[in-house]
Amino acid sequence: MLQSLGWSGYLLLRFLTGVVNGVDPPVFLFHVVILTATGYSLTLLMAALYKRLIAMQAGITAIVSLITVSVSSALLSFVETWSFSTFVNPEFAPVGLQYFGALILDFALLAAWTALYYGINYYLLLEDQIDQRRALEGQASAAQLAMLRYQLNPHFLFNTLNSISTLVLLQDRTRANAMLSRLSSFLRYTLANEATAKVPLVKEIETLKLYLEIEKMRFEERLRPHFRIEADAVNALLPSLLLQPLIENAIKYAVTPAEDGADIWVTAKRDGSGVRLEVADSGAGGGIVESNSTGVGLANTRERLAQAYGAAHGFETKTNDRGGFSVVIQIPYETKAEVT
Repeated sequence: MLQSLGWSGYLLLRFLTGVVNGVDPPVFLFHVVILTATGYSLTLLMAALYKRLIAMQAGITAIVSLITVSVSSALLSFVETWSFSTFVNPEFAPVGLQYFGALILDFALLAAWTALYYGINYYLLLEDQIDQRRALEGQASAAQLAMLRYQLNPHFLFNTLNSISTLVLLQDRTRANAMLSRLSSFLRYTLANEATAKVPLVKEIETLKLYLEIEKMRFEERLRPHFRIEADAVNALLPSLLLQPLIENAIKYAVTPAEDGADIWVTAKRDGSGVRLEVADSGAGGGIVESNSTGVGLANTRERLAQAYGAAHGFETKTNDRGGFSVVIQIPYETKAEVT
């Protein structure tokens, strides 16, 4: 298409130039058609050659292209001089090097065409490389998210199986069977969702409640969870099981050490164009949680947020007004319809 448009423009401009200079229009049009057909054919052959040259080393590409332009412009100049002396001005009888009288003009024309060809095709190659790089970065990001997500299952599974083992040793078959049933449901959910998928907050809360039911089998009344989820935030999407390690962290450092256990609050609300999520506890283990003994909990959550949202998220840890520990997360508000 570009070839056709370019040479059509060349034909029109050369024809108008001849008409303005008083040349017989029909005769000069025939002359320009011959030039245009020759130039079009030459550049098609040059394009076929350049298509292979563009993948070679820059030095080889430049030298061979220069030779090609020189030979092609000499041929075009020969045809132009012959056509002009044959059809436009039969009185002009070129001899020897006079057949190459238009060489400089034709060399400039084909050199400009060559530069345009390489410019366009190098740009297209660059676009392809950028697209490939984006695809590879996306795959790497997805792999990183999957790795972080899969860290959670063995970590949680170890703790739960340890509790089930304890119940079996105590011959508490009813509770052990109930815990196995809840564990089965929880693992079914984790396997049913892609590791890199985002789920609605309402589904995440349902999964957290299932997880807390398992933990309630261990801690009974010492574990007191509370949920405060505002209606306009329930459809917000977030990475699956994003909050589970934060709950597990709170259980480990707030509920487990305290004789009376602790309260855990999960709150979610819209905050401008984003969603504010908070997991807070009433324990006294805030300093311990911020130490190097946090395991995969907070570090995993930070990494998953960075992979999923880049700089468009917030993550804050602090001591709350109940004397416990809080983790506050800010993420963009998006729903399933918006993502689709």
